[in-house]
Amino acid sequence: MSQTTISVRMDEKLKKDFDSICSDLGMSMTTAITIFAKKMTREKRIPFEVSADPFYSDENMERLRRSAAQMEQGKVVTKTLEELEKMADE
Repeated sequence: MSQTTISVRMDEKLKKDFDSICSDLGMSMTTAITIFAKKMTREKRIPFEVSADPFYSDENMERLRRSAAQMEQGKVVTKTLEELEKMADE
């Protein structure tokens, strides 16, 4: 079977981490990508769940912005762990 080359752009750290994990598993990045492509082709789907991280939802990001603004304005209450545990016991 003839072979072809593909080029993939990714973050340098991601590539380094990916290469390291592939190496730990005893395979090259090419082998890992080929496994992914074969599985996706066979199953006609992405072979893992793809979902948006709810942390980055519009609603949560707005809450984080409001919380950050409150902190910047000094509108915060701080408690030690001991104080929180005492409150929980009451």
